[in-house]
Amino acid sequence: MESPHQSEIPMCNLYNLTTNQQAIRDVARVMQDSIGNLEPVLDLFPDRPAPVVRNSGSGRELARFTWGMPTPPPFLKGPAAPDTGVTNIRNTASPHWRRWLGVESRCVVPVTSFSEYGQAPDPVTKRKPLHWFALDETRPLFFFAGIWTQWYGTRGSMRTPRPGAHELFAFLTCEPNAVVERVHPKAMPVILTTAAEIEAWLSADWPQARHLQRPLDDEALQRVAEPVRQAS
Repeated sequence: MESPHQSEIPMCNLYNLTTNQQAIRDVARVMQDSIGNLEPVLDLFPDRPAPVVRNSGSGRELARFTWGMPTPPPFLKGPAAPDTGVTNIRNTASPHWRRWLGVESRCVVPVTSFSEYGQAPDPVTKRKPLHWFALDETRPLFFFAGIWTQWYGTRGSMRTPRPGAHELFAFLTCEPNAVVERVHPKAMPVILTTAAEIEAWLSADWPQARHLQRPLDDEALQRVAEPVRQAS
């Protein structure tokens, strides 16, 4: 029986966004932009703010939410421990996730490349190598299919807790295609590449939208070089 807590499948805990803000607005038909100026290169990590497009009362909104949905209660580390969040979700049949599958809780996450760790450690560094994937070497814009929620509680760590109200998101995963499977055989993000797919994810009833939880075609994805890093 599959657990609803998907962080037990370590995957894609770093992705990159290198695009202009207007491209995101145009492709996702954004009506309201509340993020201010978008940095030209973004490395996105768990439990940190990231751009998402969601449905709102005044149309589609480009906003910044924190990456990591609320953890199912059985997997929390204790009542006093902050919730570190669940970054990716596979088991949409779980009651914990079903509540957020309606259009009001769906979002799309702009991406230009994402990473997965290889299975075998490097013989010299002893670390698992990080592999990057994009639609092609030019890293055009695409989107992860995601869900979001408003949540009140404590995020962060015991050392740096962040109590209060939070807006959280995570993206869905599925079986890997052949390109990702060579590196990470358990799962890959649900990727949307066309305006029609984005429209369906943000507006279709779940019986239709759930069919988008599938691997991207093999020929539509490539392994690419590591993207440009932001200066620290």
